[in-house]
Amino acid sequence: MRLDAPGARPSLPVPSDVTPSFLVASLAAWRAANGPSAPPRDEAHPALVKLSIRTKEGARTGVSLGAEREGSGVVIDGDGLVLTIGYLILEAASILVIGPGGQTYPGTVVGFDHATGFGLVRTHRALAAHPLSLGDSDALHPLDTATIATQASAGEPWGAAVAARRRFVGYWEYMIEGAIFTAPPRADHSGAALIDGRGELAGIGSLWVNDVLEDDVAFPGNMFVPVNLLKPILPDLMEYGRRQGPARPWVGMYTLDHEGHVVVTQVLPGSPAERAGLNRGDLILSVGDEPLGSQEEFYRRLWASGEPGTVVTLHVMQHKKVFKVPIRTGDRLEYLKPWTVR
Repeated sequence: MRLDAPGARPSLPVPSDVTPSFLVASLAAWRAANGPSAPPRDEAHPALVKLSIRTKEGARTGVSLGAEREGSGVVIDGDGLVLTIGYLILEAASILVIGPGGQTYPGTVVGFDHATGFGLVRTHRALAAHPLSLGDSDALHPLDTATIATQASAGEPWGAAVAARRRFVGYWEYMIEGAIFTAPPRADHSGAALIDGRGELAGIGSLWVNDVLEDDVAFPGNMFVPVNLLKPILPDLMEYGRRQGPARPWVGMYTLDHEGHVVVTQVLPGSPAERAGLNRGDLILSVGDEPLGSQEEFYRRLWASGEPGTVVTLHVMQHKKVFKVPIRTGDRLEYLKPWTVR
């Protein structure tokens, strides 16, 4: 195996569901950031912008995400359309977009998709002469090299290696397939662009994580949402502000996996879960009569229960006693402070 040539990968193809070893992933990450193919530190892509967001007073997401937020975005068309990570723009009262030359423009929310996590913002003037094209995120495999990029004032381009491609399950009723995990980690990841070897956009930065290899070993990096998840829903987001079709049912609690159980770690104020009497520390044993062994199973059964407004029955252990708890599910977007797209 050679890792000394630009863009090098193992001589044998690596299936997308195989996680590299700790040693190989570490070497690939070091080489991506410091080797001959590392991106020039003073060359920011002209399609990268910085976002500065202030939320509505009393925003429900203010406690977890802050009332003032900053991150990056990527210009993807010639009319000022910016793709970013959606949590930055939730409940936004104002958005400022700092363009490649440092000019500042007001932005408005175009769309948001909770299932993928993508958000769209538009300014009323073109921001970049050369928008960044959407690439094929499915073509990015473990040990491939890529560039993490933000607007120039936010930070320099950063070389990274793809450490894994796998399902990501989040504690906030969120799950995506084929998430892109990269290393070494970058702190200013929110909305950052993951640019592949063709110079195209492969993913949008979402998180700092400590388990990119999922091998029961600490290996920090970033999680990027692949752009191929955006392509089928982009027309809906641009026209309607959200994907069309039934929304996923939502209950409003954070959970984690622990020794084969789904444990409630937080219940959001005013959520369906709070109204049903769920509390921190409860164990979710089943949805209906189907026992649970993981967050993934919980989400799949919850989302398969019907549209928002459907009543689901959970078997819950509270204080060493098991109860049946009916919950009338809701729509997450309707839970947030009133906000408008466009």
